[in-house]
Amino acid sequence: MRNPVRGTLGGMQNTLSEDALAAWLRLSLQPGIGTIHAHRLLQTFEDPCTLYQASYATLHAILAAPLAAQLTQALSADAAKYIERALRWAREPGHALITPAHPFYPERLRQMPDAPLVLYARGALRRLQQDALALVGARNATADGLDHAHAFALYLAQQGFAIISGLAHGIDAAAHRGALEAGSEHGGTIAVLGTGADIIYPASHRALAEDILSADGLILSEFELGRPALAAHFPKRNRIVAGLSLGVVVVEAALKSGSLITARLAVDMGREVFAIPGSIHSPLARGPHALIKQGAKLVESGADILAELQPSANLAQTVTKGLIQTASPPTPSSPIWRAIGYDPVTEDQLQRRTGLAPAQLQVELFTLELEGHIERRGHGQFVRIPARSVS
Repeated sequence: MRNPVRGTLGGMQNTLSEDALAAWLRLSLQPGIGTIHAHRLLQTFEDPCTLYQASYATLHAILAAPLAAQLTQALSADAAKYIERALRWAREPGHALITPAHPFYPERLRQMPDAPLVLYARGALRRLQQDALALVGARNATADGLDHAHAFALYLAQQGFAIISGLAHGIDAAAHRGALEAGSEHGGTIAVLGTGADIIYPASHRALAEDILSADGLILSEFELGRPALAAHFPKRNRIVAGLSLGVVVVEAALKSGSLITARLAVDMGREVFAIPGSIHSPLARGPHALIKQGAKLVESGADILAELQPSANLAQTVTKGLIQTASPPTPSSPIWRAIGYDPVTEDQLQRRTGLAPAQLQVELFTLELEGHIERRGHGQFVRIPARSVS
């Protein structure tokens, strides 16, 4: 085996000898032992190397005979081949195998009973030492939802939070892009995969993944190299998203969705859960609204999240630093504006609400549209344009 390996991207990469890394990899692959059972064994044995050096008698004293015998058997050819492949992968610049013995192993993950035994990482490991917030939501998000995810991620990344999401279509991608827009000198972003770290899913997000790496972000997975996307992987992925974060922000989600699973996992781990409300007519608002009913924090701005996470922060200092706006932009005084809510409304409905003549109604609508206060949608509907700032 080679000496300890150090990569060139993101600072310290692999700090253990390859013999030690091989033992951690072997334990992560061991049939019949999940992560919870493995961590219980490691309470008795100092590390995986010590575990695999133990005698059958020592192991049988605490384990059933078949499992004790299995742990004393020679490494299978398939396992040996995979371990060599993983070690070869970890030698590449910017790659790392992060075990609980690694100094960059996230402390928040260490608190989990099923904490990953090995994390496959590509990119800047320093992101694992930052405070982080997860932004999650629907793949088939609305335009407003995408705007909200992008704006919240941009604002929160500017405040130094690493933005965590799952590289999926919709809200995940918008959150990653918002964090990237903040610049690599700020919080950055972490993409947690439901595949092996060498597989980008969906494939259409390969360019986004490269952008994340180019901007000193991080790509992370607990799945073995070459593992494809399977439905069962994503709840496991979601527990890492929740586990790494101080809190989870749910932007848009259906009642039965992976985002709500992530929120539930966050609650179980003692993390904060934030939900952005939406239209009562939108199916994708039902998930956040259900979370709010169950005690999640309703947030309308990034400052709302900061207030929950930093309750002792002085408001005057916050204003001085430019974290929040002290005044809202002027709003129109026209009767049309007051009659238009944030749900789509037709001209007929507006005419009934305002009593304006059709010609005057058209003029008012055209003026508000030109000034950027409302937008025209399909089927002759209009809706207010939400404020773009989330500060």
